Amino acid sequence: MTEVMWHDLECGGYVEDFRLWRELAGNGPVLDLGCGTGRVALDLAQRGVPVVGLDVDEALLAELRSRAAGLPVETVRADARDFHLGRHFPVVLAPMQTVQLLGGPDGRAGFLSCAKAHLEPGGICAIAIADDIQTFDEIDAPLPLPDVHEEGGTVYFSQPVSIKDQGDRFEIEFVREVVDPNGGRSSGRNVIHLDRLDAEQLEAEAAGLFTVLESLTVPATDAYVGSTVVMLRA
Repeated sequence: MTEVMWHDLECGGYVEDFRLWRELAGNGPVLDLGCGTGRVALDLAQRGVPVVGLDVDEALLAELRSRAAGLPVETVRADARDFHLGRHFPVVLAPMQTVQLLGGPDGRAGFLSCAKAHLEPGGICAIAIADDIQTFDEIDAPLPLPDVHEEGGTVYFSQPVSIKDQGDRFEIEFVREVVDPNGGRSSGRNVIHLDRLDAEQLEAEAAGLFTVLESLTVPATDAYVGSTVVMLRA
């Protein structure tokens, strides 16, 4: 359950892209790649859009199934770089930088091939890429504000402490701290890596499989970087 809580704390509060996914989804069904606990899938399903959520993490999918009771949501445990569902969709979505978690060009090639194989003729694949990632270190001041969640008297903090440029990727480090109802504290560090990627590069990689459409944007906010959404037609 702690894994689910950290995922929701660090990813679940983002809503700025909902309007775009709602517009693209139409009446569905939609394939949501890297769905996690259902940030996007649940929003669409609550509006009557059938969604198949795909993720590699079974704990996150189990939580999505629990939250989606009575809603038109299916889940599939699979790697977004290599999956075979035996069905086709009018819309495939990859929100919130999923495509930058795939380990470079080879991973993206598998992802793009699988996405194409699961689209109806003329279907749309929409892929979000983080814009303008700015590096910083924990010696810098001030740091971004932490994400905070309280549950049952226990408070959870996730504090971004650095973003480091490693050439072909960015390393993002968080300090996670838990304060229990008695004031006891525990902490640890979590690191993720985002591939360095821009819309032009992804469009070039996809050009042999898709027709490249005009990209869309999700504006930045005080708390989140913006996104460019690469639009591809099968």
